[in-house]
Amino acid sequence: MRRWVRISLSLSTVAAMLAASASCRQRAPDKPARPGARAPALPPVLPLPRPVMAVETRPSPLAPTPPGLAPWPGFRGTPDQRGIAPGELGSDFVRLWRFPTGGPVRSSPVIAEGKVFVGSDDGAVYAIDLASGKKVWAAMTGGSVSAAPLYAGRRIYVGSQDRTLYCLSAASGGLIWKFATAGEIRAAAAWAPDGPGPGRLDTFDGKILVGSYDFKLYCLRASDGGKLWELPTENSINGTPALAGGRVVFGGCDNAVYVVNLADGHVLTRLPTGGEMAYIPASAALDGAQAFVANYEGKLMRIDVAAGRIDWAMPLQESQEFCSAALTDALVLVGGGDGVLHCRDRRDGRKVWDFPTGGPIESSPVVVDGKVVFGSHDGRLYVLALADGRKLWSYDLGQAVASGPAVVDGKIIVGCDDGYVYAFGPAAKREHE
Repeated sequence: MRRWVRISLSLSTVAAMLAASASCRQRAPDKPARPGARAPALPPVLPLPRPVMAVETRPSPLAPTPPGLAPWPGFRGTPDQRGIAPGELGSDFVRLWRFPTGGPVRSSPVIAEGKVFVGSDDGAVYAIDLASGKKVWAAMTGGSVSAAPLYAGRRIYVGSQDRTLYCLSAASGGLIWKFATAGEIRAAAAWAPDGPGPGRLDTFDGKILVGSYDFKLYCLRASDGGKLWELPTENSINGTPALAGGRVVFGGCDNAVYVVNLADGHVLTRLPTGGEMAYIPASAALDGAQAFVANYEGKLMRIDVAAGRIDWAMPLQESQEFCSAALTDALVLVGGGDGVLHCRDRRDGRKVWDFPTGGPIESSPVVVDGKVVFGSHDGRLYVLALADGRKLWSYDLGQAVASGPAVVDGKIIVGCDDGYVYAFGPAAKREHE
């Protein structure tokens, strides 16, 4: 029986990747025929289960963010999208709980306020109690939610394939505001403070940046969703923007990497990365003036964002890259369609080690405590030794794992195509069903 399941899975995986590739080749959205003409109406959006709330009144200043309030608040953990988690992680785990949804969970979970926030292809955004795995709330959208949520200001910002970015209360799931685009939103939003410095996640201040399949990157006020600026590109945006030093770095299906001024959306650099198939379906990992990104042609690149040049571009076998890279001080790790997790020296792209799995890797790896955590379309969740790529542990979930893991306090949280969200922890812990 398992053999037939895996054959079916491989066919569905190929279909999903072909669909992703086709989306990068789509034509631009229809535009008004003349100035002042109305754009085509968007499809109706299904209402959230709770009454629409007015925008929250700005509260009095809050106390500093409590330690551990938001240990993994967004996709890849930090605004620079490096995929590095703090703390310790063991090498032997048991399943603590699993939480059912109504569709495949390709969204990457985030963790804040003792809750797991994650989307599902059933169209819902879920808040799950981290300790018990019990549902806290669920909020419906009008389309599949493959984007990772973003936690900031005690709110959840999440895009849906119904073309809308939602701002929800992290406590209740109630709608605060929503922003409509003209295309699907498949990647996570990013948060940036209004001024210099890292900012505080317990305030309503800041900016929200999100890309859409309408070919635009949007910068919105976090407080009320008002648009600050928008940047048109030449094709769909399928990755989360990376933020550092007042710059926004992202790639898209127009085969280019953009470096943008956060303050006003001015393009500082637009850097083509290859030929017609050089789509960039994932996020860049940013460290100072260096950005690392892989494209659909199977090339891993280091980009000098200040100089606007590609320092090096290394082919990764016959791999078509779908996941975002993890970036340490010495290494860059990325998986792709060849089913291999590639570890390279970030100085020159030299091979350090490769780890083969039994299916394409769409799950973006996370590095923590000298280990690498990721999933594969072969249905397994893996923990490897960072130094040499040696397998320390794996668990067979039975269906594809496209969700990127969140790692907090020695626990691993990840979604699966079987429709469940899973939590794993040290072997001494007990499972909750």
